[in-house]
Amino acid sequence: MNNIDFDKRHIWHPYTSATHPLPCYEVIGASGVNLTLASGEEIVDGMSSWWAAVHGYNHPRLNDAAHKQVDAFSHVMFGGLTHQPAIDLSKKLIDMTPDGLNRVFLADSGSVSVEVGIKMALQYWACQGRSQKSKLLAPRFGYHGDTFAAMSVCDPVNGMHSLFQKTLVEHFFAPAPQTRFGQKWNPDDVLPVREILEQHHHEIAAIIMEPVVQGAGGMRLYHPEYVKACRKLCDEFNVLLICDEIATGFGRTGKLFASEHADISPDIMCLGKALTGGYLTMAATLCTDEVAEGICASEPGVFMHGPTYMGNPLACAVANASLEIILEGHWKEQVSAIEHQLIDTLLPLSRYSSVADTRVLGAIGVVEMKQAVNVAEIQALFIEKGAWIRPFGKLIYIMPPYLITSDELATLVQAIDFAIGRLYPD
Repeated sequence: MNNIDFDKRHIWHPYTSATHPLPCYEVIGASGVNLTLASGEEIVDGMSSWWAAVHGYNHPRLNDAAHKQVDAFSHVMFGGLTHQPAIDLSKKLIDMTPDGLNRVFLADSGSVSVEVGIKMALQYWACQGRSQKSKLLAPRFGYHGDTFAAMSVCDPVNGMHSLFQKTLVEHFFAPAPQTRFGQKWNPDDVLPVREILEQHHHEIAAIIMEPVVQGAGGMRLYHPEYVKACRKLCDEFNVLLICDEIATGFGRTGKLFASEHADISPDIMCLGKALTGGYLTMAATLCTDEVAEGICASEPGVFMHGPTYMGNPLACAVANASLEIILEGHWKEQVSAIEHQLIDTLLPLSRYSSVADTRVLGAIGVVEMKQAVNVAEIQALFIEKGAWIRPFGKLIYIMPPYLITSDELATLVQAIDFAIGRLYPD
């Protein structure tokens, strides 16, 4: 049995049937923005390994950071112990993130960072003697992860977790923001949020949102004024604001954090994905001093969460190297160049009658089809044209590593053009 046959028979991949799995391609090497397949092809990665590998693969500075930390120590428990990599990383995160986020909780995946953010909000209000504030409010079409608290604030109708609705805590959902990024802002967009808060603020602990870009819930790019208006409403109705920047953080949208488009600072921010440049799983949840001190103001006097691999030194060391690259600022020119090229080359794919919409923001390009694509069929065509792109539902989207060249980015767009023309000819 060869590797692919074994994989097909025994290994369960994400969002894939165990009985009729999607095809898998074996990777034997990766460098820069290229993946080398066991079958011999070298393909341009258009996904940054699900938003994470922003610096590409096999980066010498990240490699060096990992090697040095392995030689020192790879892991120690974070309960009662600390270490330089965690201290350095926390300093960087406090300095980089919006003002006021002065406390750092180092977790082990993006979904867990959302769990932590939700628990922070709930415990904060419980410790203020207001345990009735136990619900959250989220815009529809949101996505925040696959663990249970995270699932509970994903879109309950259009999301991926409808099978679990009977076991999930029921929260409040507002209509998704409708004014697109770059359009004239319509203040009516936020009226449903106000109405829900007017009626239920006494039981709502926090609003949770993906600022400006709703990712896996539909790759929707919406107006920053919606985020700004929600910040004001949270202040007015005494509700916390949680910004899930797991996908959008560290430059992806053209700002260091997507909430900067709205010039706001949340009470709690969730980070992950690009934090370690795609090398190791790690996440962080930051909060204000007010939230941290409020959580510890009454029994039990501590925040009730503690992952085994919290503050993993190896992940912290690589994250420090990744953030040092970000802090040098080259991502700004790189993301801007990607955005301009996608505007020129990806947006025109709307000429196909099978395409419902095209949209671009920063290093994100989206082609929304009128009907769901056949993933196995279209990926084979992408591979044929030297591209790795992983669509879902009606969405063909790319978010390449920042260091991608114009020729490599052209390969991705041309592959999309070719596949649409082949499978959905006008």
